[in-house]
Amino acid sequence: MSDRQLKFGAVPMGVGGPGQQTLWRSPEIPGDASVNIGWYIEQARQCEAARFDFFFVADSQFITPDSPLHYLNRLEPVTLLSALAVATSAIGLVGTITTSFTAPFAVARQLASLDLISGGRAGWNVVTSVDPGTARNYSLDEHYDYATRYGRAHEHVTVARGLWDSYEDDAFPRDKQAGVFFDRSRQHPLNHRGEHFSVVGPLNLERSAQGQPVIFQAGNSEEGRDLAATVAEGIFTIPGSFDEAQEFYAEMKDRAEAKGRDPDGILILPGLAVTIADSDEEAQRIEEDTQGAKDFARMLAEFGRRSPTSPRSARRAGGR
Repeated sequence: MSDRQLKFGAVPMGVGGPGQQTLWRSPEIPGDASVNIGWYIEQARQCEAARFDFFFVADSQFITPDSPLHYLNRLEPVTLLSALAVATSAIGLVGTITTSFTAPFAVARQLASLDLISGGRAGWNVVTSVDPGTARNYSLDEHYDYATRYGRAHEHVTVARGLWDSYEDDAFPRDKQAGVFFDRSRQHPLNHRGEHFSVVGPLNLERSAQGQPVIFQAGNSEEGRDLAATVAEGIFTIPGSFDEAQEFYAEMKDRAEAKGRDPDGILILPGLAVTIADSDEEAQRIEEDTQGAKDFARMLAEFGRRSPTSPRSARRAGGR
């Protein structure tokens, strides 16, 4: 009998993500759910009690007045997950952080801190940012081209992982009797100088019980798939059919193996939205109520930015 197990993660969307125009009006959803830490804590605890494997916080940094309601007003991922870390004890905590507009040292320190706070439950969803508008929030007129975006992403993750190895597991004996707090031989500078980043190191934080945060990735373009096959331990996808899901699974396993990685160590995580009800008819009604009236102009404006969880929309637009 196989010992393989299904892995479940939850993606909270507060008052409503893409296509959930009226979710915020539900009596079960606080009007401020997207910024209400109490609501997030309850959701995370419910998922943990249900034996979910991780709680995943999506993110983007460019909005318009037509953006989905949750996108307009939501908490920053690492700050949120740090709060959830002390309110839970077992569930994984995964946050989205872009490699296009961050520095590896800062990200490595943030995630290493989350990993220590949570007792080794941190994960990083690596993205390159899909919205051209995000660049204008970071003093750039245009987003990086694909070669630059993914070149930065590969190097960014490499640097972060190098920084997470700044200390060996036994670098801090904290032996009060012998008067030895720190073993200098167990600290390692990075001295990285690459095409996009120059980082001396070491990171000023010890290793967590996990060692390093888990890497997730969701890009579906050619560049995104290559990045996922190179660095990801969990790969998100939203297939259009079961056959498409099988094809993606086989392709990503093959790609990873071709890079010298163990394909069995990589999880493929297809996404789905679930509506729970006592009958199909009731579930259909709930779904229709959540989506609101079919206003094509509004839907077009809402999806003027590609959904961060939709590989199919990314593929049509040239990928993520």
